[in-house]
Amino acid sequence: MDVLTVTADAEEFTCNAYLVTGATPTLVDAGTMPGVASVVADHVDELDRVVLTHQHHDHVGELDAVLDAFDADLYAYGDHSRRTHELSDGDTVAMGDESFDVVYTPGHADDHVSLVSEHTLFSGDVVVYNDGAFDDGSFGRTDMAGQSRERLIESLETLLDRLPDSVTAMYAGHGDAFHADDESVRQVIARALSRAERREPKYQD
Repeated sequence: MDVLTVTADAEEFTCNAYLVTGATPTLVDAGTMPGVASVVADHVDELDRVVLTHQHHDHVGELDAVLDAFDADLYAYGDHSRRTHELSDGDTVAMGDESFDVVYTPGHADDHVSLVSEHTLFSGDVVVYNDGAFDDGSFGRTDMAGQSRERLIESLETLLDRLPDSVTAMYAGHGDAFHADDESVRQVIARALSRAERREPKYQD
């Protein structure tokens, strides 16, 4: 199973949209980069499904274009006019060659989920490796309407509780992917949690 960042060449603000190849070709989030459907088509002939971590615009701007191009199913926690499968906490969903558990992780967004397999974490925006605020474990912003730092802290705690020690890769909605070496994915999330618990603004003036 390979994970490719199909928005890597974006010239405008977008999330990381990840193409997961294998038995069940899957796109995790769609991003806002024009032409992302064509990039996906450069790597796979068929796309079985799109799985959303949440529905902020930078994650769904090109969603319709992708769904139209591939006639793919849409898996999402929140309501969407094109959703074919509703995600709930504790569900399992096939992506690539792995089975992922759905972990409800709100705080940054009310409909936010993370996707956890034995080896891989797609964390959306609840936790990222580097994002300009912190370089080795950061958390999603919670300073906008409808967001909650307290709820995000609870989500990070839940994610740690349900994360297998065997997870060695974290693919976040922004910044670089993280692959365990001297540090584990669990340590990165724990550092993000510690920073979130300080209740300080994520981005200093």
